[in-house]
Amino acid sequence: MSVAAAVRAVRAHSPLVPDVGVILGTGLGGLADALDVEAAIPYEQIPGFPAPTVETHAGRLLLGRLGGRPCVMLQGRFHRYEGYTLQQVTFPVRVLKALGAGILIVSNVSGGMHPLWDVGDLMLIADHINLLGDNPLVGPNDDADGPRFPDLSAAYDPELRAVAREVARAQGSTLREGVYVAVPGPSLETAAEYRMLRTLGADVVGMSTVPEVIVARHQGVRVCGLSIITDRCLPDALEPASVERIIAVARAAEPRLTALVRGIVERLA
Repeated sequence: MSVAAAVRAVRAHSPLVPDVGVILGTGLGGLADALDVEAAIPYEQIPGFPAPTVETHAGRLLLGRLGGRPCVMLQGRFHRYEGYTLQQVTFPVRVLKALGAGILIVSNVSGGMHPLWDVGDLMLIADHINLLGDNPLVGPNDDADGPRFPDLSAAYDPELRAVAREVARAQGSTLREGVYVAVPGPSLETAAEYRMLRTLGADVVGMSTVPEVIVARHQGVRVCGLSIITDRCLPDALEPASVERIIAVARAAEPRLTALVRGIVERLA
């Protein structure tokens, strides 16, 4: 996979140099409607980009302006459970950095394990736990990208988190803050597994995001992570979950997430 070849393919569609990148999670593709789009490039036209197989992941790289700021959006991401390696999953993050993005906003949907939080709540990711059983930096290290042993003591940028809190306050929107744990999937967790994950210190659980954040931080990109809690995962009151309901909750909460992301980007200008 050649980052340079991917960048050339994108540049053939637009010369725009973005300074902010956004990754849109399951059910959140509509956030792209807030972007003043200059170019929309299907993933199949970008060398090295896999094909997304998950419902609601459109598979397009968008270049344009959000709140007047040059932005690049990934409308659809990749997951380990689709059969991709973590190197394939995170390749687009390397391309975003090479295009110019020094800030990355990652969004996802998650199952909520905090007993006082509810379905539809937005959560600011303060930290994460990687239970994927792998790391995208395994293998030879390119010192031009970053150090062999990158520090993750502040994986989610404290200043960006402060901006997110300020924007949410100004918008009158409730914004939780907590720990995201990534698991391989694609099966949802058992009651015993939710109990274990909660004991480990996680507030929400999902199947993405962590590999992208690791690679972004390895390259010195600042990260802000946002999650929509789409179902309650309380082991003593567990109810069956469906993808359809998860997507419906995500879409209902999407306008608040869109306003929050736009507000964050505008504050950065």
